[in-house]
Amino acid sequence: MELDQNVLRLIPQVDLLMREPSMEHAAARYGRERVLHAARAQLNSLRAALLEGSTSTVPAAEELCETVCSRLEREEKPSLRRVLNATGVALHTNLGRAPLAEAAVKAVAAAAEGYCNLEYDLERGTRGSRNSLLEPLLCELCGCEAAMAVNNNAAALLLALSVLSPGKKIPVSRGELVEIGDSFRLPDIMAQSGGILSEVGTTNKTRLRDYEEVLQSGDAGILLKVHTSNYRITGFTESVGIPELAGLARTYGVPLLVDLGSGALLEETKYPFTGEPTVPQTLRDGANLVCFSADKLLGGPQAGILLGDRRLISWMCKSPLARALRIDKLSLAALEATLLLYRDPANARNCIPALRMLNATGGELREKGGRLLALLQNECVSAAFSLLPQKRPVGGGSAPGQELDSYAVGVVPVGMSVAELENRLRHAAVPIIARISDGRLLLDVSTLEEPDFGLVVQQTTQILDGKRS
Repeated sequence: MELDQNVLRLIPQVDLLMREPSMEHAAARYGRERVLHAARAQLNSLRAALLEGSTSTVPAAEELCETVCSRLEREEKPSLRRVLNATGVALHTNLGRAPLAEAAVKAVAAAAEGYCNLEYDLERGTRGSRNSLLEPLLCELCGCEAAMAVNNNAAALLLALSVLSPGKKIPVSRGELVEIGDSFRLPDIMAQSGGILSEVGTTNKTRLRDYEEVLQSGDAGILLKVHTSNYRITGFTESVGIPELAGLARTYGVPLLVDLGSGALLEETKYPFTGEPTVPQTLRDGANLVCFSADKLLGGPQAGILLGDRRLISWMCKSPLARALRIDKLSLAALEATLLLYRDPANARNCIPALRMLNATGGELREKGGRLLALLQNECVSAAFSLLPQKRPVGGGSAPGQELDSYAVGVVPVGMSVAELENRLRHAAVPIIARISDGRLLLDVSTLEEPDFGLVVQQTTQILDGKRS
């Protein structure tokens, strides 16, 4: 159908649109140039839609202005937003992994609102090192000679391999060539470092002599052990422990680097799962260097921590790559505040959100879920609610295959599909990220903080009952 050219003439001129009261109000809020740009973009979109035939009418000026203002309001919202995690996965990589402790949040705010002694020695009045702010605390907690922090664990591994094994072989078990997430793989990091990957053993079985065959050539720069924190190989398997590898490394005069991934800082008995080697024990077992993430089991901000022998850490601190990978002041402030909580392990388990969530028992979560259930049943009439036992993973590539007890409030909406409810909760003012199972939307209380229950109830009720806040 051919477009009536008279319809195009109905599109108002942008100057006339800008005189509308709502647009003048928008100009006062967002600035005239920004509103003018948005108005032109909207009119151009309308013209294109008319020409291609996807619409045949021109909205009234008031409707056009409303569309422009809605567009401006959407653009005003930050892309990075707070969400409520109702999935039950405490270390949810897509949701930012570990939420920070209150002390860490305050430390970030204090470092952000003014100047700080990031690289200034207050005692001497001279230039200082940001690494010196964290190193004593890490040495105290982990029992090592030296330590440093960079911006994530992949950076820590890259730095260590770049300094210690450029142009040299890096023997590592074939069963430990992990993919760390988002399609990044250990062999790619090793190649970037300039080291030469030397696979030893097989996928399921690696013995001490497999490593030794490479070390005997004399052209290995480092011995690498990678904890497979995001998967497990079970059945007909064999691997070499850290004490045995440490002895082999000493014999051939190369350092042993252990990539722990998740970085458990407490003793193993303090966690509600098994199989995660701890940082202090790995050092006691003889590792020369250990690297791990700070935003997983440690419960801090995104960062990578390297610690171990003073001589090796000193080499890495002097590398030009260390500057490119260095940690920023906000992450450093959050990391220090988090580490300070570890001086009292009981305090760490209570005050660090990730540890508190992971250590919550099934009985505690049943009572917590009952409280959310009662609130929803009292406020919302357009759904059936129930309290259901659940199993939850740890997340963040930690303790693969192990699940913890939890409880979730199941929601079956009336007059709306479960998929639509999930979608609308995801688009709420404060998005609620939930999951669907067996025809129900599940709100797992293990990762929901109780002070947020009111917001969960308010937004769910508004969607289901059509109530407005």
